Amino acid sequence: MFLLTLRQRYFSVVSSLLFSSVLPLSFSAYGQRSDAAPPQTVFGYTDFTHQAKIDTDFLAVPDAVLAGQHLKTLTAKPHIASSKEDHETAEYVAQKFRAAGLVTQIVPYRVLLNQPRKVSFEAHSDEGSLLSSGPTPEHVSVDPYQDDPRVVMPFNGSSGSGDVTGEVVYANYGRLEDFDELAAEHIDLHGKLVLVRYGANFRGVKVYIAEQRGAVGVLIYSDPQDDGYFKGDAYPNGPWRPDTGVQRGSVQYLFKYPGDPQTPGVASTVDLPDSARLDPLKTGNQPSIISVPISYHDASPILQALKGKVVPKGWQGALPFSYHIGGSGVSVHLVSDQDYQVRTIWDVIGKVKGTNQTDDWVVVGNHRDAWVYGAVDPNSGTAAMLESVHGVGALLKQGWKPKRTIVFASWDAEEEGLIGSTEWTEQHAKMLEQAVAYFNVDVAVSGTDFSAEAVPSLKQFVREVARAVPSPKGGTVYEQWKSEGASQQRDSNTGHVTRTNAPSEDVSVGDLGSGSDFTPFLQHVGVPSTDIGSHGEYGVYHSVFDNYAWYVQNADPSFVYLQEMARVLGLEAVRMADTDVLPYDYVTYGKEISSYLEAAKHKPSAASIDFSQAEAAVTRFSAAADAIHRRQLNPGTNKAQLAQLNQILRATEGAFISAAGLPNRPWYKHMIYAPGEFTGYAAVVIPGVNEALDAKNATLATQQLAVVTKCINQAAQTLESGE
Repeated sequence: MFLLTLRQRYFSVVSSLLFSSVLPLSFSAYGQRSDAAPPQTVFGYTDFTHQAKIDTDFLAVPDAVLAGQHLKTLTAKPHIASSKEDHETAEYVAQKFRAAGLVTQIVPYRVLLNQPRKVSFEAHSDEGSLLSSGPTPEHVSVDPYQDDPRVVMPFNGSSGSGDVTGEVVYANYGRLEDFDELAAEHIDLHGKLVLVRYGANFRGVKVYIAEQRGAVGVLIYSDPQDDGYFKGDAYPNGPWRPDTGVQRGSVQYLFKYPGDPQTPGVASTVDLPDSARLDPLKTGNQPSIISVPISYHDASPILQALKGKVVPKGWQGALPFSYHIGGSGVSVHLVSDQDYQVRTIWDVIGKVKGTNQTDDWVVVGNHRDAWVYGAVDPNSGTAAMLESVHGVGALLKQGWKPKRTIVFASWDAEEEGLIGSTEWTEQHAKMLEQAVAYFNVDVAVSGTDFSAEAVPSLKQFVREVARAVPSPKGGTVYEQWKSEGASQQRDSNTGHVTRTNAPSEDVSVGDLGSGSDFTPFLQHVGVPSTDIGSHGEYGVYHSVFDNYAWYVQNADPSFVYLQEMARVLGLEAVRMADTDVLPYDYVTYGKEISSYLEAAKHKPSAASIDFSQAEAAVTRFSAAADAIHRRQLNPGTNKAQLAQLNQILRATEGAFISAAGLPNRPWYKHMIYAPGEFTGYAAVVIPGVNEALDAKNATLATQQLAVVTKCINQAAQTLESGE
């Protein structure tokens, strides 16, 4: 019955798909009727007339039907990183890149990955009765994909191996404040198993703190309050997580460094000798304790049997009984046997050579690997990127050539720790110092609400691109984005939370933390970056149910939002490749850094710290930004002068990179943005300063403030050289 419904739905939308595929033909590049006059000036162009025609030609190409076909092909089989099926998706993407005219290669890397041999648990009451065992297989009443024998059992990437037994303590979301609450209650976690729920932070942070506090293992479950029946109908009746659904995921300590655990800072190419690799037990970004993800079907009997105090306010989930902290009531025998090997992964890289003689690349990326099928995460992004490539290919056939080289990248092993993108970035770090932008898409479509994150210099650029793309809801993407309120947090049930750390006079664009492939570009090398997505009610993250059937039923049945995202992503690339002057907005950057310093200054632990030199540096930077902005608006047409101005603009972002990196995690070199040590995903701004203040270490905060001040002054000096 369910399959028949999907088939009927597919045929019922064909006419709308055909209409949507020609939508740009009745719109200009600005989402208005074709008889509306396009804007005469766009920031970054001395004359926008020619580019307006290129925009219109590009927007006419990305096709909803083709995007849906890409998605169906890419999600036909489970394709975890390094699998045969994963390589098949690499071949498919490479084929589409080549068909569009991109010079394409499949780039292998050899990286340390674990796959599960055995994962099991048994929970017993204090009286010895069996309460729960599993993990229970993921299953609902009807789903066409759930029983494929290639579906990997629920497990955590980077988990330790072992066989442990311990009493269970419930620690809410596993945030630092949650563990501190347990410590305040004098609950000793040494030798215990910690049960935490997904959400609020990165799963690896949950394990990281548990390990620090002496726990021997962690069970991570999805509470129905966060992405299950508490939110609405569970799959297959709706979009939310069913009782047996499990969120797989990596618990690598990516806030220490992402990528291949054995080769931090070094590309793990296939010819890298074993002598250059770290001991896998001494990498520094892998937990030593066991962690296992489970469903709320399996967690419920454990939670219900826990004794001890009733949980603090805010810790109660949606299961129909009172939650207790535990420490008594339940013990669990937990087994995790992980097969760690150096395995091959495959990035796909396609290039369109620019006419400029400089190596100022524009890089566009999405990861391709998935824990299971990955219809939303990540292959909605892959399908959108392929239609972006389709549009660029059509321009190439018309004779267009970009000024700057465009690189399209399909990353592998992102799920295990941003591995494919990190290894490629480390391999090409010197070249990427000249790259003018990295445009990321990961979860392209889980619903209809557009959102974006970016460095401050590209926030207005994203808004301008969104103004040029028609929305399936009518008007432009920007108009819908603004009317729906872009300050909303997205995907909080996954731990991915959009946050804006500074006020905005326009539609809100979030700050980049981590958890996706922009991380190595921005935070290791200093490439200005953006990340875009269209979000909705998405409860099957990293489960077997994130498949084509769920997507067509719940996210985007006519694939018009895949088309929308292809247009936005591709237009980012086309415009950035062709701008006369790089459209960076350092005026906004100055305002945001000023607000970060102001917020830090008012923390209680900052009372003894002198911020005056940092504030003077920001004042200098802002004055230089105002001056360079005036020159950007009236740059003239002298090619040598334009090239010099662009070099200055690009070097300014690079000035925020410190070779020494952050304290205790030197791989992260950007002094304005990094993932938080205790958030993992969400950005911490001026991280060296703020994390030292949060730790009440005034000496370290003062030292880090001096580093930030030096970087701001270097950036100001760079801008001043262009006045």
